[in-house]
Amino acid sequence: MDIIDKKLKIILGSQSPRREELLRGLDADFEIRVANIEEDFPSNLPIPEIAEYIANKKLAALKKSSHPNELIICSDTIVVLNNEILGKPSNRNEAEEMLNKLSGKEHTVISGVAMGDSNKHVAFSDETKVTFKPLSQNEIDYYLDNYEPYDKAGSYGVQEWIGMMGITKMEGSYFTVMGLPVHLVYGELKNW
Repeated sequence: MDIIDKKLKIILGSQSPRREELLRGLDADFEIRVANIEEDFPSNLPIPEIAEYIANKKLAALKKSSHPNELIICSDTIVVLNNEILGKPSNRNEAEEMLNKLSGKEHTVISGVAMGDSNKHVAFSDETKVTFKPLSQNEIDYYLDNYEPYDKAGSYGVQEWIGMMGITKMEGSYFTVMGLPVHLVYGELKNW
């Protein structure tokens, strides 16, 4: 017996290897397609709505070339510290600056999801509070020397070395911090 209907033609609208890993963990069959969009948003949009807004933009772009029987899943993740959005760093200096800001502090990770086919559209988001221990400059340098934080909001991967040794507390879903709240996605998939 399959919990997720294998007749669903699922499209993951993301090139994130972490989202791919998480969706595979649900035993879902899917293919990957990427929407090339600007991940911008209106400046007056409330911070808790931004990730969902961008996920909806990705979904709208992919739906233009999709088939009616395809279910598309798109997601976006933001890191928020004191009402400042820490996006993906464009270089080492930005990554170092972000990690120094996160050091010893609690921040919020919000992952937004948009799912849709030709008949139905749902969008939702989930947030998790994450606390880092104070990070030494040596620890930050080690992470930046040995890992690739440039495709990650906030310059870190929870599943990587810095998350394993540096995160002291988490309130919410670990998978939301990885980039896809799979518990919520699963709930939608099993009832689609």
